[in-house]
Amino acid sequence: MAKGTRAAIVGIGATEFSKNSGRSELRLALEAVTAALADASVSPRDVDGLVTFAIDNNEVQAVGRNLGLEELTFFALTANGGGGGPGTVALAAMALATGKATTVVCYRAMNERSQLRFGRPTAYEGGPANSHTVDRSWTAPFGLTTPASYMAQSAQRYLHQYGASSEDFGRVAVVQRKYANSNANAFFRDVPLTLTDHQTSRMISDPLRLFDCCQESDGAVAVVLTTSDRAKNLAHPAVHVVASAMGLGPQQHGMASVYRDNIADAPETRIVGRQLWAQSGLQPTDMDVANIYDHFSCAVLMQLEALGFCGLGEAPQLIRDGGLEIGGLIPTNTNGGQLSEAYMHGFNGITEAVRQLRGTAANQVPNARLALVTGGSHVPTSGMVLGCD
Repeated sequence: MAKGTRAAIVGIGATEFSKNSGRSELRLALEAVTAALADASVSPRDVDGLVTFAIDNNEVQAVGRNLGLEELTFFALTANGGGGGPGTVALAAMALATGKATTVVCYRAMNERSQLRFGRPTAYEGGPANSHTVDRSWTAPFGLTTPASYMAQSAQRYLHQYGASSEDFGRVAVVQRKYANSNANAFFRDVPLTLTDHQTSRMISDPLRLFDCCQESDGAVAVVLTTSDRAKNLAHPAVHVVASAMGLGPQQHGMASVYRDNIADAPETRIVGRQLWAQSGLQPTDMDVANIYDHFSCAVLMQLEALGFCGLGEAPQLIRDGGLEIGGLIPTNTNGGQLSEAYMHGFNGITEAVRQLRGTAANQVPNARLALVTGGSHVPTSGMVLGCD
């Protein structure tokens, strides 16, 4: 790829994060995209590409029409919810590199708390069968009807297999809440959390407690990408897409892949990590900051291991040693993450990585030059490495 055609994130935007936005998901998307374009000093007339998630309720023609976009030459969707977050940027980067588009906006908007709550049990009634309902027929009759119940299988096995404890999960939630307390945009900015609070919170799906689970949030986030050459004349220094990858492992069944040899691992993340390090020529120790997808606290531990920051079963000690703190091995989810800032299907992790590399984060890692971002674990997923000059 010619250096001038490398993809660069040049604008970021978001709405406020709430439990009841009071407006449509389309309006949220338009607000976030408009903010991102303003941040980039890019006109809507210059946008010729849009990428979002397969389960976003905003069709590309509605977003394009309401933004006044004149000519779209590239539009695409990534699959599998939160696993696809960094994948949207990967698709945008490919479009830019191949000349399919010159300026691409990636967005995610949802009223996930006030409208359709992902954490509620899913019931299946009569109707035509598809691959999704057939897959769910193997798990739903046994009580696996929520994301927490799916993930609890892996979490319980992790505790048993590696001698970890619920407190190890809790330490992830506590350090991320501390970051959120310094982040004016975080929903839990004014609510401290202690390990005792975590341990006395109600059980959601054993061993996962309330504060092990991500929030349910309303809001929207967007990012603007263009080529490195075009980025030189825009408002902010470019944040380059150094590497990007997608991954799907064997015997994958939602977040309840119980037919695998080791359900305490995150094989999709491992596949993504291998590609990122190979593409970039970098390794985990080169990363200055990470935004690890935290739909559940236990997933942060499993992903750190799958990405090579430590060995299997070693993440609890890494966290006990302050590894997720600024000054630690890998400062992680410095915005508070989805546990404490907002649940935006990981998109707020992308914008936090950009802020860190711009040097404008609320909890700034000194001299951050390289950032890792992952999508949801235990599902078809994606990841990327971002860097600044």
